[in-house]
Amino acid sequence: MSDSANDLPKIYLARHGETAWTKTRQHTGRTDIPLTPDGEDDARLIGRRLAHLKFTRVFTSPLQRARRTCELAGFPTADLDPDLMEWDYGAFEGLKSAEIKARSPDWDLFRDGAPSGETPDDIAARADRVVERLRGLTGNVLVFAHGHYLRVLAARWCRVAVPFGRHLLLGTSSISVLWFEHGKLDEPAIMLWNDDRHLSGEGCLLPLPSPTH
Repeated sequence: MSDSANDLPKIYLARHGETAWTKTRQHTGRTDIPLTPDGEDDARLIGRRLAHLKFTRVFTSPLQRARRTCELAGFPTADLDPDLMEWDYGAFEGLKSAEIKARSPDWDLFRDGAPSGETPDDIAARADRVVERLRGLTGNVLVFAHGHYLRVLAARWCRVAVPFGRHLLLGTSSISVLWFEHGKLDEPAIMLWNDDRHLSGEGCLLPLPSPTH
């Protein structure tokens, strides 16, 4: 790939809309739970936020909360990618953090993973495969996926370890952008993170202007 900024992909990340379990803050890995009505409304707002952009590729997790968000945002023919599925929480599936801490007081998902589920190395391997594919594309690329997974994806995009994702809070129906510092392929960076202004009715548009140096 040329190192020209015009040839580099700009990766837009959309976290799925609200579900019953995101409202109650239960860990939702592979449980295929639908969006709430509010989650569906917010998914449509993602579409309005991005409507002026053209995307060369659109990808979504096959889990229905991400897939439905993608469809309602206006991208019904997105490519399904199993590597975009949420962290497999194993024995902690459906539990709240307080319930997990009662069992394992020192537990940290980004450091320890989940018993009978995925380790940090497991999810890093999936994210690394996606990063490699994304880096080989051009133009605007849109990805619909899940909260913890996208935090790991951003960390691996920036070539740092999975625990960095602990510091990247991410709300439902938010939009983030991954790009490159100085427009160089070997300087991956986070351009925008956890932006949900569209949910409050603000008419801000994407993309952001490219940084100048």
